[in-house]
Amino acid sequence: MVMSETIFTFPVRVYYEDTDAGGIVYYANYLKFFERARTEWLRALGVEQDLLLSKNIAFVVTQVLMDYKKPAKFNDLLTVSSQISTLKQVSMVFAQNVYNSNGELHCSAQIKVACVEVQEMKARAIPAEVLEVLKRGR
Repeated sequence: MVMSETIFTFPVRVYYEDTDAGGIVYYANYLKFFERARTEWLRALGVEQDLLLSKNIAFVVTQVLMDYKKPAKFNDLLTVSSQISTLKQVSMVFAQNVYNSNGELHCSAQIKVACVEVQEMKARAIPAEVLEVLKRGR
C-alpha cells in the first residue's frame, strides 16, 4: 500500500474464490476490492473504523457507478487506487480504479460514502477530527 499526496494504492491478488465459472473476477468482487482499499487508506491515515463504530458512527456506501474495462483473472496481481474526489460535511466520493501489473485499467468506480449514526441509520456530520485527517489525506 502506498499513499501519495492524493492517491492511495493497495495491492490485491485475485484468488480462486474471487472468480466465476469462466475463471475471471466476478463483477461484484470489484466492490470488495474497493472496500478493502478504502479501509486500508483510512487505516493508513490513522482512522480506525472499529473505534468509530464504538461511538455509533459508520461510513456506508450510498451510491456506486462502475465501469468494467477488461477482465481480471485468477492469480493476477492487481493494484487498487483510491482518491477522494469530493469531500463534504456528511459524505465523500471516492474515485477508485483497478489496474493490472502492466498498468492496464480493469475497472473504475465512483463510490459515494456517507457518515451515519449506526443505531438510527441517520446521516450525520463526519466527526471534525476525522474530517481534518481526510482533508490532509486528500
